[in-house]
Amino acid sequence: MLICIFLLALTVFIPSSCTSRRDKAEHKNIIPEKDLIIILTDIHLADGLLRLPRINYIYSSSDSISPYIEIIEGHGYTKELMDKTVRYYFIRRPKKLIRIYDKVLGNLSEIEAKVEKEIPEVITKVENIWPEKSSFCFPFPSGSPDTAWIDFPVSFFGTYNLQFTLTVYPDDESVRPVCGIFLSSIDSTGTEKRIYFPTTVYLKDGRPHRYNIFINHTLKAPLRIKGWFIDNECASPFLKAHFSVDDITLSRRIIQR
Repeated sequence: MLICIFLLALTVFIPSSCTSRRDKAEHKNIIPEKDLIIILTDIHLADGLLRLPRINYIYSSSDSISPYIEIIEGHGYTKELMDKTVRYYFIRRPKKLIRIYDKVLGNLSEIEAKVEKEIPEVITKVENIWPEKSSFCFPFPSGSPDTAWIDFPVSFFGTYNLQFTLTVYPDDESVRPVCGIFLSSIDSTGTEKRIYFPTTVYLKDGRPHRYNIFINHTLKAPLRIKGWFIDNECASPFLKAHFSVDDITLSRRIIQR
């Protein structure tokens, strides 16, 4: 009877003991929890940054996971080890994985609170001073006027904030569609000085993207805003353009410290 009980105990505890030893051995060959939390935090931050059109464009020609691999390797580990680590926690320690993600979310909340505290309060005037149509498309519908060229006077000094939603369709033949809008000031001798809005390379995927561009200037009046939403000064007239712009607003930003 005692022998039977002993054999039964072996069948119950030996697999568990082996599993425990195997678990400990595997745990030594994964990314330490402290480093894993930092890596996952950085990956979530990168995921948010990649939603910005300018950042997305930088990585658009590379593999979709290459930014995340760069983060992992930047911390001294490999993608294979990261995969093994996540698999280990997902299969063997799922509750521990939840606690790790709780710490990641805590880190992200702390970063958000710190950013909100350090960035000065920004008040943007509510009124929209954009005098043109709030939307247009190219090519233009039959019978409609050509509205691709922008040219109107402005009187504010300081910082302008231009926002718009732009869709560049896949059949657009622009090689590198960028913003071509600039501030223009002509002095008494007739010499024009230009300050271009920051070059924003647009995504050409047929989906609408919201762009938010700031420009600061100290040009003297008279002052005008000119140009194209997609710069075609250097484009060939034989290339097909196909895009639409909507919800255009122009305002001046006031920083209150």
